[in-house]
Amino acid sequence: MATDATTDAEADEPTDEAAAPQSPPGKWALRGIIALVAIALGFGIGVWVALPNHPGDDSAEVGFARDMSTHHEQAVEMAMWEYKNGSDSQLNAIAYDIATTQKAQVGIMSAWLSKWDVSQTGTEKPMAWVPGGSHMLTENGLMPGMASPDQMKNLRSLTGHDLDVEFCKLMIAHHIGGIHMIDAVLDADDVDSEVRELAEQMKKGQQYEIDVLQNKLQELGATS
Repeated sequence: MATDATTDAEADEPTDEAAAPQSPPGKWALRGIIALVAIALGFGIGVWVALPNHPGDDSAEVGFARDMSTHHEQAVEMAMWEYKNGSDSQLNAIAYDIATTQKAQVGIMSAWLSKWDVSQTGTEKPMAWVPGGSHMLTENGLMPGMASPDQMKNLRSLTGHDLDVEFCKLMIAHHIGGIHMIDAVLDADDVDSEVRELAEQMKKGQQYEIDVLQNKLQELGATS
């Protein structure tokens, strides 16, 4: 009977399992939810940080890329006409360099616009990206330094020495206007580093070409 009593006493004692405290209902479910929320927030922040911060459609960078591309295209047209029809071999080489350099820059700016997911052309008037930019336009509504339709028509009617002189005059004015546009984007706030770098290269190159063309005009017996 002692054995039975011992057995009954042992049965009355709480086991380790019975004595262990029980987790509050829903504790592990709550921890799981918190963990999932933390993971989701971390992922969301990571995605947000990784998103590219491209210039917007109304930014100075986009406006500059569009307008300067148009500006460059006219320079390419003038330079190629001089290259094919001018009589000064040194000036022909300068014209070819202007045409190839500016055409390459147009390609770079076009690639920017594609990368930024904006259209190649805008609906705003030229120079709208510059505060007060409308005052920079010519009386024909053209961007600074651009030749008028009549000037372009006259240029295409010339060959030889006369073309050499007229090309120098128009390209000097074109480059001066282009530098005004470059200064406008360089003065904008927080300019994209790629845009700033190319704009500075443009300014340096065009200022050099202005000096060369002015010297060439003197050699040709003409003045700007």
